[in-house]
Amino acid sequence: MANRFVVEADGGSRGNPGPAGYGAVVLDPATGEALAEAAEYIGTATNNVAEYKGLIAGLRAAKALDPEATVLVRMDSKLVVEQMSGRWKIKHPDMKPLAAEARTVLPASQVSYQWIPREQNKHADRLANEAMDAGRHGRQWEPGASTAAVRSTGSGRERPAAEAAVPALAPEPPLAEPKAAPVGWAAPADLGTPTTFVLLRHGETALTPQKRFSGSGGTDPELSPAGRRQAEAAAAALAARGTVQAVVSSPLRRCRETAAAVAARLGLEVRVEEGLRETAFGAWEGLTFAEVKERWPDDLDAWLGSSKAAPTGGGESFATVSRRVALTRDKLLARYAGRTVLLVTHVTPVKTLVRLALGAPPESLFRMELSAASLSAVAYYADGNASVRLLNDTSHLR
Repeated sequence: MANRFVVEADGGSRGNPGPAGYGAVVLDPATGEALAEAAEYIGTATNNVAEYKGLIAGLRAAKALDPEATVLVRMDSKLVVEQMSGRWKIKHPDMKPLAAEARTVLPASQVSYQWIPREQNKHADRLANEAMDAGRHGRQWEPGASTAAVRSTGSGRERPAAEAAVPALAPEPPLAEPKAAPVGWAAPADLGTPTTFVLLRHGETALTPQKRFSGSGGTDPELSPAGRRQAEAAAAALAARGTVQAVVSSPLRRCRETAAAVAARLGLEVRVEEGLRETAFGAWEGLTFAEVKERWPDDLDAWLGSSKAAPTGGGESFATVSRRVALTRDKLLARYAGRTVLLVTHVTPVKTLVRLALGAPPESLFRMELSAASLSAVAYYADGNASVRLLNDTSHLR
């Protein structure tokens, strides 16, 4: 017999839109035991987007415990409950793809919705605030030791009295018995339209052929004549493919110029995203690898040996950049769900997005080649998985 779970979810935004996060908890309705928790900082978003993100995370957590379980979702968002129950129409363009994504997690016959007052949703609200607090300090929420124990063993845990039991559930109509989930080759392969990031490294600057460190803290060079030709070639190739629906660029000049060339060809606007900027290389800006090795050999060795080591003079470590890029990725996934988006950025952000999609270790950044004006692509699916579709394609430059 399938399990029965209660999912409580919440989301919040400090500004609406502003820094946002969500929280969700899967509960045993008989004992009130917390079986799983999820929370995440999602960057700048509205309350409603954060609430939908919390719903999706809660449903995924319940599915991970038992894909055949029947689930009662309890939220204090009247909007989400009524829209997901089918009683209110979904008109806002940001809500439609999120609602569609939520419906792909579990069959509709296994999920029902109930509105609850805010004071009965304290657990999820706490998790959402913990996620926003973590984001304020430049990191993602991590489960506490007690939550980790629940996830790893499936055993219960002691909780404060305020969380000791789920309030009595309102009477519900009986749920239809779910059909057995198909397995193996019979499982449906279509997870819906993915969100695809086409990753374009900017064209050459005067520093590129000399292989000099050129990050966020340097002179912010413009494209060279060769770089402008590369940008136009990339624009022509992307126009021929005809799939890009939006263009987002790093704030640095070389990217904005590259993005402008593509956007002009595609008839799109360029949106600037601060999180796509290159690593700040501190005192190494404008220097070659050999020059840095001569001046700061110990610092360079430390940087090559650890993602937590920063360049001399106030640069950014790769670990710091990875957190920034991950937060930016999540924000853009929420904003452009189900669409194909061109991100015009730099070596480190592109490699980081590829590394995170592959689940590869930090040292893999040093094992990827990424040419100027090259194209890469990553597709992100509704089940949380990602697929690297392309890496360092320069065929359009030949």
